[in-house]
Amino acid sequence: MPHDCRLYLITPPQIADLEQFCDSFERALGAGDIACVQLRLKTPEGEAVGDDEVLAAAAALLPIAQKHDAAFLINDRPDLALKSGADGVHVGQTDARCEQARAALGDDATVGVTCHNSKHLALLAGEAGADYVAFGAFYPTRTKEAPTQADPALLEWWSFATTLPSVAIGGITPDNCGPLVRAGADFLAVSGAVWSWEEGPAAAVKAFESAIRDA
Repeated sequence: MPHDCRLYLITPPQIADLEQFCDSFERALGAGDIACVQLRLKTPEGEAVGDDEVLAAAAALLPIAQKHDAAFLINDRPDLALKSGADGVHVGQTDARCEQARAALGDDATVGVTCHNSKHLALLAGEAGADYVAFGAFYPTRTKEAPTQADPALLEWWSFATTLPSVAIGGITPDNCGPLVRAGADFLAVSGAVWSWEEGPAAAVKAFESAIRDA
């Protein structure tokens, strides 16, 4: 019997029309079981956008996530997570440390940590109090430049060795997610495969759910 694997939805890096995107966001969350949403905004050059832009997007999207019982996280910035009222933060290896994020947001917040393809970094994150670790990239991705490539065997090892949830990220689609689900990923982090889906985000979520069930 396969374990439960759920979707972890990441926003597109640029949101040109926030009001229009809210409609797509609502449709996506209403189409299936999405455990978590991460607000991740970057400029076309990959730099961080202004604080006001992040906070405006959070103010619009957070109530929709809450309506659908999805946790809402801010990428990189514990301070903006606190200011926006988000449920937590996701930090990378070059962002705020896990301990700093936990101190800023408190014990009830969700703190996730990017660990690339490293068991060592993941174990350190667990010791530092992370609520989940993210491994990747498992497949080529156009959403962001991936510094490392991960193998499904890492997910198998992690699920056997620990009880800390894992997130698989990087180029994941309904067609290629099966091996990650079978390897033990607790969550599939998806972005481009949802927002660029030809039939729309809601259809993409349904396709992912079907693929997860069939894995």
